[in-house]
Amino acid sequence: MKVRLMHRDRDFDLEQDLPWNERALAQDLELDILFRAMSNKDEHLLDVARRAVLSGLQCDVDTILYRQEILKDCLKNPALVRGLYDLAVEAIESKRKSWYGYYSSYPGAILGGSIEVLRMFVDRLRKLRELAREQAGRFASEGWTALFAMLGKELTDEYLASVQHHLTALKLRKGVLLSAQLGEGGDGGAGYVLHQPPENGPNWLKRILGMGPPAYSFRLHERDEAGARILSELRTRGINLVANALAQSADHVLSFFEALRTELAFYVGCLNLRDRLAAKGEPLCFPAPEPGVTRAHRFNGLYDVCLTLHMEPRVVGNAVNAEGKSLAIITGPNQGGKSSFLRSIGVAQMMMQCGMFVAAESFAAEVRGGLFTHYVREEDATMKSGKLDEELGRMNDIVEHIVPNSMLLFNESFAATNEREGSEIARQIVCALLEKGMKIFFVTHLYDFAHGFLGRETGDTIFLRAERKTDGTRTFRLLEGDPLDTSHGEDLYTRIFAAGTEATDVRAPEDPERRSLLASR
Repeated sequence: MKVRLMHRDRDFDLEQDLPWNERALAQDLELDILFRAMSNKDEHLLDVARRAVLSGLQCDVDTILYRQEILKDCLKNPALVRGLYDLAVEAIESKRKSWYGYYSSYPGAILGGSIEVLRMFVDRLRKLRELAREQAGRFASEGWTALFAMLGKELTDEYLASVQHHLTALKLRKGVLLSAQLGEGGDGGAGYVLHQPPENGPNWLKRILGMGPPAYSFRLHERDEAGARILSELRTRGINLVANALAQSADHVLSFFEALRTELAFYVGCLNLRDRLAAKGEPLCFPAPEPGVTRAHRFNGLYDVCLTLHMEPRVVGNAVNAEGKSLAIITGPNQGGKSSFLRSIGVAQMMMQCGMFVAAESFAAEVRGGLFTHYVREEDATMKSGKLDEELGRMNDIVEHIVPNSMLLFNESFAATNEREGSEIARQIVCALLEKGMKIFFVTHLYDFAHGFLGRETGDTIFLRAERKTDGTRTFRLLEGDPLDTSHGEDLYTRIFAAGTEATDVRAPEDPERRSLLASR
């Protein structure tokens, strides 16, 4: 039995390789906040959320749309989806509680343990089948429809009754009926076959008169320990194949419940995230994925989902139409919302490509083969290399692992040297990446670099600038605008070092931009 709620043609592989830069993505985009919100303190949900989101970069448009339709059904029937997840967890936990015998090396113990586990599994399968029968009409997606149809076809009343009958018979209450062939040296060492005992034994009259079925028989003396041991060995050989087959059957059913739990975990995580965001009144939408050959990037009300999950107030969303653009250069004043905007771009791309909704009012973008981040890092405490060397080293690692049709997010990159040198390094790297069909979002204060792309004949560059009012107020919105030759650092100087009592109360937070990005829509 196959679940196939994540892929149309296969089950989700929880052990698949994750992107080479998974740690950098988690750090730069603050994905751990997203994963924790999806998990709701469930370790299995946390693991599945992390792996599903990070591996989503391998999904194509068809897989994304397939998962979106399944998720829409989940959002309409959250209680039922959570109930199915709990049922899968319950089945797995019941097996763990019945470990005795199941993990033994003795055929008799294996047989007994497997029977007990399968009996519990049959009860859960029957519940699953009943839920499928009762609730199938409430689901319209291809994935859910196929799953319910499979359960109805495979788990018929006749099949479940047959399984129950065989499990009862395998308890061997009437003893063991074996056949064997003589082995080498005349011992019974080959061809052991376990037979089903006759349903009806001799009637009461035959039993009284001793008229049983014709057969050679013997009885062991109660003190014949050697004979008892030999009979025990014969019984063990006879039930060995059946015990192993039953254990494999139990493993097969267990693997189905584990797959069901894993794939439902992704959608339960999406439900948990939806509940968190809905409680704050944050908008969500299902994005429109486009083939990678297009350059379709447009959105309205896009916000940093990790920021809003971390803080109480809502955060400002942005609207941009970058249709036909391969390069977005983002400039503007310090603490204007540029870094959070860049995070929102990266997180939205990952949420879209794994089949989730996106933290925006509307969102459309092309599917990319990979996502890479190049953010500013702390100074090397060991002083083994300078900051620019470290940045160039990370850029070299990205180039070695980059795949066609990737997206790159740069945040204040190559600013560890002077303006002229940093701008030239950034320009050469960006131009080379654009020639290879990459898409780039670049937050920078390097005016020479940003200004150098003005008037680019290809017309594939959009310039965004963090809005600043005349009095220095940041609105945390990104608007289209040419780069300016100032970052308005005097605003920060005035705010921090202004004379008066306010200056004595200033405390620099750990992440000034993050804390200042709060605003109501």
